[in-house]
Amino acid sequence: MKKNIRRRAASVRGPAAALLAAALRAQGEGVFIGRRAANRSGYVMVFANEQFCAMTGYNREELAGQSQIVLHMERSDRERLTRWLKKSQPGPLAGEGYVLRKDGTMIYTAWSFSHVIPARGQNIHFVATYRDMTVKRSLQEALVHAQRLDALGRLAGGVAHDFNNLISVINGYCELLATQVADRAEALHAVGEIHRAGRKAAKLTRQLLAFGRRQPMDARVINLNQVVRDNAEILERLLGSNRHLVLELAGDLGNVRTDPAQFQQVLLNLTINARDALRDQGRMVIRTANREIMPEMHRRLTDIPPGRYVTLTVSDNGSGMDAETQKHLFEPFFTTKPEGQGTGLGLALVYGVVQQSGGHITVNSKPEDGSTFEIMLPEARAPLPARTAKAGASRVPRTRGHETVLLVEEDEVLRDMVAGVLTSDGYRVVDAPLPREGREKARAADKPVQLLIVNLAGEGESLARALHAARPGLRVLNICNHNAQQTLVWLPPEHQR
Repeated sequence: MKKNIRRRAASVRGPAAALLAAALRAQGEGVFIGRRAANRSGYVMVFANEQFCAMTGYNREELAGQSQIVLHMERSDRERLTRWLKKSQPGPLAGEGYVLRKDGTMIYTAWSFSHVIPARGQNIHFVATYRDMTVKRSLQEALVHAQRLDALGRLAGGVAHDFNNLISVINGYCELLATQVADRAEALHAVGEIHRAGRKAAKLTRQLLAFGRRQPMDARVINLNQVVRDNAEILERLLGSNRHLVLELAGDLGNVRTDPAQFQQVLLNLTINARDALRDQGRMVIRTANREIMPEMHRRLTDIPPGRYVTLTVSDNGSGMDAETQKHLFEPFFTTKPEGQGTGLGLALVYGVVQQSGGHITVNSKPEDGSTFEIMLPEARAPLPARTAKAGASRVPRTRGHETVLLVEEDEVLRDMVAGVLTSDGYRVVDAPLPREGREKARAADKPVQLLIVNLAGEGESLARALHAARPGLRVLNICNHNAQQTLVWLPPEHQR
C-alpha cells in the first residue's frame, strides 16, 4: 500500500513541478527563489522567472548562484534583508526601494520576501517578488512637485497682490507729484528716479502674479507660428550674433487661446534661459506642432487630459541641467546665476502663463546635453480675428473733467491716491471701501454718479448692475489687481469703458 502511494506521488511530481515553473514564468511580477547560505549571512538564487530577468537586465546564467542583496541600492534595505535571513523563524519582509540593473540604471520596486516552509525540515528556501513601480513613482513625484508649485504660487500671488497695492500707491503719487514740481528740475529728477524704481518693482510683482496665476489675462485666439515670426528678430538679438536661432514651424498649426503679450514674455524668458546656457556658435531651435492626446495615452501622461493640443518646443544644445536643478526650475526666486545677476522669476512667469492658459510645460535636460522645454496648449476651435493696424505710440493726453466718480476700493491708501489723482483733474470723487457702502453713498450723492470704478469680483458686480439699472447711462471701469479691464459684456457697447 505504502509503495503504491509513493509510486503515485512520484508519477505526479514531475508534471506538478513543470506546472509550478510555468506558473512562475507567467507571473507579471519578477519572481525568484533563493536558498539561504549555511552561515545565514546571505543567500543564492536558484530560480528566476523571465520578468525578473527583464527587470534587472540579467539572464538566468548570470543570476544563478548570485546573491540578490547586492542589487538593492539602499544600504538600509540590504541590512534589513541580512537581519531577516539570520532569524530562525521570521515572518515575511516587504519594502520599496531602488534596484540596480545590469546596465547601471535604476528602477523603483515594491518587493516582498517570504519563506517557503516545507512539511519537514528547515526553512532554507524563500520566494521573493518584485513589482516595477518606476512609472508610478515618477507620477507621484510629479504630483507632489505640482502641488508644491501650486502652494508656492498661492503664496507668491498673495504676497505680490499686497505689494502691488503698495507699488500702485507709490507710482500714482509719483505721477501726481511730477505735475506739482514740473518747474523744479532737481525735484522732478528725484521724482522720476523714484517712479523708475516703482515701475521696475511693478514689473517684478506682475511676474509673481503670473506665477501665482493671478495676473489678469487678455486671452485671445492666436496662432503661435505668427507670434514666433513676429518676435524672431527680437529673439535673435537676445541670443547674440555668435548664436543661432532655427525655426521649424508646422504648416497647418492649430490656434490657441492665450494672452499674446504674456506669451511674448514666455518666448523672451525661454530665449534668455537658452542664451545663458549656450556657448559660442550654439543654437536654439523653436518647433511647433499639432498633437492629440488619446484616452489611452492620458493614463500614461500624468494629468494631461485627452484632446487636441498645439505644442511649442524650445531646445538648445547648451550646458544643460542636473535633476536637482530641474526640480526647482519653475520656483520663484530660484536661480543658478551669481548673486545680483538674476531675479529667478523668468521661468516662474513662464510656468504661470502656461498654467493660466490651461496648458502644460515639461523640461528634459541633462548636464552638457542641452535642454528642451515643451509647452502644450489646448487647441482653440475658433478662427483668428482680423488683424488691425497697430496704433502709433503717441502719448495719451491727460484729460480733465467735472463728472462725479464713485470709487470703491478696500485698500485705504490706494483709494486715497486714486481719489487724489482724479480730484486734481477736476472730477468729483465719492469713495467707499466696500460695494455695500458705495451703493449708499451713490444714493446720497448731490449729483448722479456717471462713472463707477470697482473690482467686479464678488459684490462689485451686483453693485454695478444695480447702479446701471437705476442709471442706464452709467459707465463702469472694472479694476482687477489695479489693471483696467473691459469685462462688462452685459452693458450696452456705448457704455462700456
